[in-house]
Amino acid sequence: MYQAGIRWMFLILGTAIGAGYASGREIWQFYGEQSGLAILFFTIIFIICCYIIMKISYEKKAEHFVPVLKELVGEKASHVYDVITILYLFSTTVVMLAGGGATLELFNIPFWWGILIFGFFLVLVFLWNINGLVSINMAIIPALIIFLITVLFIFLTSAGKDFSFNLQEQSNWPSAFTFTALNILPLVAVLGAIGKEMKSKGEAWVASIGSGLFLGVITFIYNEALIEVAQEIMLYEIPLFVILKNFPYIAVFIMSILLFGAIFTTAASGLLGLSTRFKDIMKMPLWMIAILLILLMIPFTTFGFSTLVSILYPIYGIANLYLLAVILLYPIVNRYNFK
Repeated sequence: MYQAGIRWMFLILGTAIGAGYASGREIWQFYGEQSGLAILFFTIIFIICCYIIMKISYEKKAEHFVPVLKELVGEKASHVYDVITILYLFSTTVVMLAGGGATLELFNIPFWWGILIFGFFLVLVFLWNINGLVSINMAIIPALIIFLITVLFIFLTSAGKDFSFNLQEQSNWPSAFTFTALNILPLVAVLGAIGKEMKSKGEAWVASIGSGLFLGVITFIYNEALIEVAQEIMLYEIPLFVILKNFPYIAVFIMSILLFGAIFTTAASGLLGLSTRFKDIMKMPLWMIAILLILLMIPFTTFGFSTLVSILYPIYGIANLYLLAVILLYPIVNRYNFK
């Protein structure tokens, strides 16, 4: 139970810790000053949401996210959420694909070749189905977490940071809900694909509590470090590089590689959600569906995608908040059979 739970924990962390989170951009956008209570609430809400999604997925023996959506929002609304989730996964994966190609340009690899190389490695992951993605996450995510926490502690220690918590100065607590909502659709998509692979609900407890505590602790430490460099953050595209600016070049290089890994795991999570969704329809192995999806995504990496995002992302925001509310209310509405 514990070993399997830890595997799913890294799958959750790989889904949540994308390039936006690892770079510090998402954390600074939602938190900042007076956010200690918000991060505590986020930790609790995230644990609850992960457990409920995994419990439903396990009970439905789900192989993709639709059965979970049906249980949460009902038959009719699930059709709408099915379309929204597909669009969300497709659009975010296109962004990661473009990000992967752009990152490889730093190594003098042309953009289109970079996308093809990035896509090739994504397909390789799916040769081993879900186990391939879990294995990649278990390799990349611990390295990213260890290096990130080490860098943040060194920075905060050198800055003489004194951690404090004043309950009277916690006005940013509502951010806990919007920040959790940011991760809801991808969590439903990914965790909805593993129900058939789970052996017990105990795995859900281990994965949910473990991932929630990890994210909560990292988010708090990261936010404290970003507060220290608040005056300079606007000058940098990636807030983490403000923290790293006085570190040796090797630290910046390693972090850049790990950020590339975060882009990769986010893209792989999106592809998992999409591939498992269409597996029953297309009657093909996941890796073949992944190839078709990547080929379909490539044209969107440069053509008119910003317009699509500007239209879709407000819809995602509303959909995410509603879904978050439904998940949190699920144990109350279903209190007679929720154990």
